[in-house]
Amino acid sequence: MRDKSTLLATGTLIGTIIGAGIFGIPYIVAKSGLLVSLFYFLIIFLVCLALNLFFGEIILRTKENHRLVGYAEKYLGKKTKVLVALSITFGVIGALLIYIILAGRFLSIIFPACLSSFQFSLISWVILSFFVFLGIRSIASVELLMNVGLFAAFILIFVFSFPKIEASNFILADKAYLFLPFGVFLFSLIGWNAVPEIEKILTKKKNLKKVIFSGLTITAVFYFIFGLILSGVSGENTTKEVFEGLLPFLGSKIIVVGGIFGLFAVSTSFLVLANYLKNTLIFDYRFPYLSAFFLIAFLPLVLFLAGLREFITVIAFVGTFVGLIEGIVITLIYKRAKKLGQRTPEYSLKIPRFLIYFIISVLVLGTISQIIYYF
Repeated sequence: MRDKSTLLATGTLIGTIIGAGIFGIPYIVAKSGLLVSLFYFLIIFLVCLALNLFFGEIILRTKENHRLVGYAEKYLGKKTKVLVALSITFGVIGALLIYIILAGRFLSIIFPACLSSFQFSLISWVILSFFVFLGIRSIASVELLMNVGLFAAFILIFVFSFPKIEASNFILADKAYLFLPFGVFLFSLIGWNAVPEIEKILTKKKNLKKVIFSGLTITAVFYFIFGLILSGVSGENTTKEVFEGLLPFLGSKIIVVGGIFGLFAVSTSFLVLANYLKNTLIFDYRFPYLSAFFLIAFLPLVLFLAGLREFITVIAFVGTFVGLIEGIVITLIYKRAKKLGQRTPEYSLKIPRFLIYFIISVLVLGTISQIIYYF
C-alpha cells in the first residue's frame, strides 16, 4: 500500500515551488528561444535538485530541528546566520513586492478599463496590509482551494491553447536575450525552504530523497510545458505576466478565470509570507508589533513606488540574490554536516568534489550574467 505521507509530502513540495515565477516563464521562452531556455532550465533544475537533496541530508544528519538560519549558525557560525537571515528577509520582501505587482495585473484583467494596474496594485496593498495588521493569515483550506483552482485554470488554458500553437512563433535562440533566463528560472525552482516541512510529514524518512526528486521533476516538467505551449500561442506578443498577452487568442472569459484564481493565489501567498516574517521579527528578534508590521507592509510599497514594477526584473533580481547566497550556504553546510553530523542519515549522497565547485560556479556566473544583462 502506497505511503500517504509520501504523496502528501510530494504535493507540499510541488505546491511550495509553484508560485509567482510561473507567470513569467512563457515570456522567457518566447524571448530567449527554445534552445537557450532549455539549456538554462536543465542546468538550473540540476543545481536546485542537488541543493534540495543536500538540504535533506543536512536535516537527516542533525538531531535538532532547525530551519536554514539555524543550520547556518550550527555548522558555519553566527556571521553566516546573519547573512542567511538577511537573505531570507530580502527574499520575502521581494516576494511581497512581486505579489503586489501581480495583484494589480490580475485585477486589470478581471476589471478592464476601470483602473490602471498601478492603481489596482495600490488597492491590493491596502487591503492585504490591513489583514496583515489584524494578524489574519489565509486559511489553509482556502489556500489549498485557490491553488487547486489555479492549477485547474492552467489546465483549461492548456486545452484551449494547444490548437492555437503556431510553429512560426517558436525561435531557437536570440542573442539579445541570451542572459535573460537565469534569475527567473532560479526564482521559479527554489523550494528548499519546504524541505524541513516535508521531512516532518514523512513517516518513512528514507523517502525524503524520492520526494525531493519527484517533486522537483514534476514541477520542472510542468513549468517547461507551460512555457512552451503559451509562448507557442502568443509568440512575440507574449507579455511578461502571460495572461494579458493571451487575451486576443483565447478570449476574455478564459483569461479572466485564470486572473481570478491567480489573484486569490497571490493574495493568500502574500498573507502567509507577510505574517511569517512579521512573527519572525516579533518572536525571534523582539521587534515591537507596530515596527514589525510597518517594516513588512511598507518596505515592498516603497520599492513599488520607487519604480520597481517590472515583473521579470524583480523576480530575476530576487531569484539571483537569494539563490546565490542560500545556495552557496547550503553547499557549505552540506560539506560540514558530512563531517560533523550527529546521526546516520536515511540517505547519503556520493557527490564528487567537482560537482560542489560546479554548483557554486553556476550560481556565481549566473549572478554575473544578470548584472551584465540588467545593468
